[in-house]
Amino acid sequence: MKPFTRLTALVAPLDRANVDTDAIIPKQFLKSIRRSGFGPFLFDEWRYLDRGEPEMDCTHRPINPDFVLNKPEYQGVEILLTRENFGCGSSREHAPWALEDFGFRAIIATSFADIFYNNCFKNGLLPIVLDSAIVDDLFHEQGKGYQLTIDLETQTITTPSANTISFEIDSARKYRLLNGLDDIALTLLHADSIKAYEVERAKRAPWLFAD
Repeated sequence: MKPFTRLTALVAPLDRANVDTDAIIPKQFLKSIRRSGFGPFLFDEWRYLDRGEPEMDCTHRPINPDFVLNKPEYQGVEILLTRENFGCGSSREHAPWALEDFGFRAIIATSFADIFYNNCFKNGLLPIVLDSAIVDDLFHEQGKGYQLTIDLETQTITTPSANTISFEIDSARKYRLLNGLDDIALTLLHADSIKAYEVERAKRAPWLFAD
């Protein structure tokens, strides 16, 4: 998992509340568990004018020119700005997979669905919860080329006008993101202790390890 330390990036404003996981990545794409290749199908029903199917080549699909991610000024975005209850609906981990595969590193909203929020940290995405008034201000500031700087170490967001916004994050989740540790990598930090336990366990109960 790629570490998240400090990010200065373009912001895409998705001015919608209650965006559910089926909107983020529709159900027909859940057949795959590869964790990659979902980016082209992110917000599929909003980005395209036809129905997407797994393994489809999206190069020549008809796009919706009014959807924010299809507009030229939002190509290369890494920060998503949205409203309350983002990621509601079913608990599919494919939703953060699709967002990360598309290129997003952080999502700013007034609230998130709990399971989606937890899944973001497991997949290298930083979900940031801000007061609704602050989110309103960020939407009002939006313009061509609008960027924010997110510093995870200091837990701050800096706007183009040099305003600084603080945000909260659990210390354990912060540690994981700063060091790029998913569940497996976090476990492997204790590999020596696990190996020592297994050696001792084999001595105490050798019948469990007999061929």
